Amino acid sequence: MDGLELVKLFHADPSLIYEYVIETYELIRKVEDSIKSYITLKPLDEVLKECKIVSDKIKDGFKGRLAGLLIAVKDVISTKGLLTTCGSKMLSNYIPPYDATVIERVSAEGGIIIGKTNMDEFAMGSTTENSAFFITRNPWDLSRVPGGSSGGSATAVSAYEATISLGSDTGGSVRLPASYTGTVGVKPTYGLVSRYGLISYGTSLEQVGPIVRDVSDAALILSVLSGHDPRDSTSLKVEAVDYTTFLKPIPLKKYRVAIIKECINEGVDSSVLSSFNKSIYRLENEGFEVSEVSIPIIRYALPTYYIIAMAEASSNLSRYDGIRYGYHVDVENKLWDEAYTESRSYGFGLEVKKRILLGTFVLSAGYYDQYYLKASKVRKLLYDEFSRILSHYDVVITPTAPSLPPRIGEAISDPMKLYLSDIYTATVNLIGLPAMSIPADIVNDLPVGIQLIGPRLSEGSLINIAYIHEVKSGLKNLIPTAVRPYV
Repeated sequence: MDGLELVKLFHADPSLIYEYVIETYELIRKVEDSIKSYITLKPLDEVLKECKIVSDKIKDGFKGRLAGLLIAVKDVISTKGLLTTCGSKMLSNYIPPYDATVIERVSAEGGIIIGKTNMDEFAMGSTTENSAFFITRNPWDLSRVPGGSSGGSATAVSAYEATISLGSDTGGSVRLPASYTGTVGVKPTYGLVSRYGLISYGTSLEQVGPIVRDVSDAALILSVLSGHDPRDSTSLKVEAVDYTTFLKPIPLKKYRVAIIKECINEGVDSSVLSSFNKSIYRLENEGFEVSEVSIPIIRYALPTYYIIAMAEASSNLSRYDGIRYGYHVDVENKLWDEAYTESRSYGFGLEVKKRILLGTFVLSAGYYDQYYLKASKVRKLLYDEFSRILSHYDVVITPTAPSLPPRIGEAISDPMKLYLSDIYTATVNLIGLPAMSIPADIVNDLPVGIQLIGPRLSEGSLINIAYIHEVKSGLKNLIPTAVRPYV
């Protein structure tokens, strides 16, 4: 049952919230040791106290859109009084004194935060193997990764350990794990959802986005999260939209679909391409007009993304020096640079150190023009090219990932394969457009996702298209292998 249906039940009978929470915790008890979705899970008795508060409010007439739903939160989003580590030793004891705007909005609608989910350290990775604490495993196949960096957020929802989760997407960190776990992931238009309280990795790239089990819940939670926030200088001055009004099983207009030729040629697994084609046929059968386009410059998107992302990482993470913020070492009888080096050497993992070093290099005086400035120019060219394409088409559709979920250890041992997993998702972050990953198929009992990309602030149309595909495919509320014995 999806979140929209649950909330209706809870409004009719608030006592059902307790039953739902207890059943969820019982399932967590059975599967969490093998999956490892959570870094911090709230104790059941604490959550039951919050249930009582929400239940009492409902009895008094409260009509919260998330009333009673359990929400998992990526450990990069600030939660007042609740440990927030960013998956790093550097912040292993950090407890924020404030809530992020998205947490305030969830709480105001009666959502209950169940815990903080595992992630690649400081959101740097595509597999959730780079966490400083443990690896998260894909509930569809425990020998495989769930994607990253929001892997714990995806597995918590996929394995029914929460109804909705919040992640962050800097280069595909919501959409890639959604594809690998058979869930729906949304990367909103840059500025649509407040970044206040999101601990930054790539400031100009990242957005908070939801991961859910079906398109209805994507519309529900996005309606809650979106809207202007004066505390975020990057927030767009737009009114919140009720995206549930776009949940129609028929097209709201005659949609024109573009397929990028360069995204379905070399480097795509045959199983992924076959699943992609099935999805396109479904939409064509519903009257969608599909055409192929060529964007040659897209081959430069991934290197452009990594240059800009690593430069911003170098800048954003400079504050963690053990003096102002982060893991602190004993400074007595040590020079400043010795204390600084020791703190950052211990506090950061290998992938974070690598990206900081590369980011510092591309920003250095001798190489700024050669790398960072050139990448910024290519970014503008990519924006112009997608603006041109989307002036003629309503949506661009690509595979979400070029392959099925890798086995644990496979991508880490091959860094190029790790970086290439973002090849179809990173472009959207560079140009600030909205995108969704939705289930397209199940291949060898592993999910495959497709990505919908729309013009700026076109989330409503994307939800309509995704909902039509979901109705025709039947791919919603999928139950992964690790959970089947218990649900």
